[in-house]
Amino acid sequence: MAKKRPQTKAARPQLTDGEIPVVGAREPCPCGSGRRYKACHGKAAAEAVTELVQRPFEGLPGECDWVALRELVPAATVPLTLKGGLPEGVPSVTLATVLPMAWPALRRDDGSVLLGLQNDTASGDISRDLADTLQRALEAEPGSPVQARRAPADGPRLQDLLDPEGAFEPVVHTGFEFWVPDAENATPEVTASLERANAAAIPTVRLTGVDAAYWCETPEKNHLRWVMPHPEEQLLDALARLHAAGRSSLGEGTRLVGSFRAHGLTVPVWDLPREMGAQDVEKPAAEFAERLAEALASDAPLTADERRARGGLTNRQVTLS
Repeated sequence: MAKKRPQTKAARPQLTDGEIPVVGAREPCPCGSGRRYKACHGKAAAEAVTELVQRPFEGLPGECDWVALRELVPAATVPLTLKGGLPEGVPSVTLATVLPMAWPALRRDDGSVLLGLQNDTASGDISRDLADTLQRALEAEPGSPVQARRAPADGPRLQDLLDPEGAFEPVVHTGFEFWVPDAENATPEVTASLERANAAAIPTVRLTGVDAAYWCETPEKNHLRWVMPHPEEQLLDALARLHAAGRSSLGEGTRLVGSFRAHGLTVPVWDLPREMGAQDVEKPAAEFAERLAEALASDAPLTADERRARGGLTNRQVTLS
């Protein structure tokens, strides 16, 4: 029997990590290791894509309002300021809570860009996904939407693209007429779509006297939902101190009922009487902010009553994201 001749493999060129292209997860890794890409150089990229960033909007101007617009507010827009200014042919960039057809972004006929905030994202870092969408929208043809995709794991984040000194001033709308430049002359199809969206929107108003507090109206009662920047444990202690002392309400008929946890921040929620409008809650909210500042400054151990109040608040906490 003839002996098999030993086979030799041709030497593969050695590639540095930065030279290795992205290929299909089940394809051989271009580095020449013989392993599939997902088990070799694609492993780190996959982990980076799926790793959850607890506070994706941290470091951006108006972090609390970013969270509110992402989770709580139906219809709102915010002009965005880019580092280095706007590219040629792009007159403006505007963040919007929702866009028609749930588009991630839209480049209008005039070249302006609308970036949608309340969309599903493919990775654990909303900031990176939104930055990728924004970059593609800036380069899209005028008059075209931007489709969803998985952002590169090493791509920029919003913190890399937006001016850290830029203002973040949300404008809350009663409906979605901002979708089209001339809603009064829109086609019947667009008009019908706007009517459906407007009918589903909960009336919402942003308070002017305190930051990131939003009044909303529901069929049974009104609510105040207030996104706060304080560390969660410290904030819950402070709310418990006020609650145990009977100082956590916003006036007669109001009640602190619990909180949301959203994108690394805590969002206390109050039930309000139906007759209490947004203007009516402005002064009580400002007064509560002063009481909260005092409670946050205390480092005394919680009393038994305060611990019970804290346990009640914690038990009623719901995580949105």
